Amino acid sequence: MTGTSGAGKSTVCALLKSRGRSTIDADWEGYNHWVGRTSGEVVVDPPDPVPAGWLDRFGWRMSRAKIEALAARTPDETVFLCGCVENEAEVRDLFTHVVCLVIDSETLRDRLLTRTTNSFGKHPEELVASLEHNDGVEATYRALGATIIDGTRPLVEVADAVLAAADAAHHAERRRTAPTPRQTR
Repeated sequence: MTGTSGAGKSTVCALLKSRGRSTIDADWEGYNHWVGRTSGEVVVDPPDPVPAGWLDRFGWRMSRAKIEALAARTPDETVFLCGCVENEAEVRDLFTHVVCLVIDSETLRDRLLTRTTNSFGKHPEELVASLEHNDGVEATYRALGATIIDGTRPLVEVADAVLAAADAAHHAERRRTAPTPRQTR
């Protein structure tokens, strides 16, 4: 599950987890990290709030190795990995289906400026970057075949829509990989 920072990924992730679903908040459970754009080194203890120019020098990236290890540990299980990173194109092949939560820019601004779960988006550079990303997120993910879900709907409805999309993707994948019946004569 992806979407702009503030779209509701972590909140939906927590609700799915409380329902007993295998769910990982990639931002908080070690799958995503800041990386120096020139050095490629992982930043272990980033400043909070980040200083001016941080987003130009560092990128929020997902670890392909950790996702591959997760997939190897859970080959027959639906696992929801929730987060948004700038290198999604490099790991997209590891996912059966992508769900994107979308929200309007006014809601996004309000959520980022008032949330208490983390500070990302409160710094002016982060807010601008999030709003710019939000402008094209729906069209980008729609073109990739992702399921688009309105993140402004009530939380329970959003979570139910995510589960429905996962179930539909699971059934489509089973049909695609099912052996073809032999013809009889």
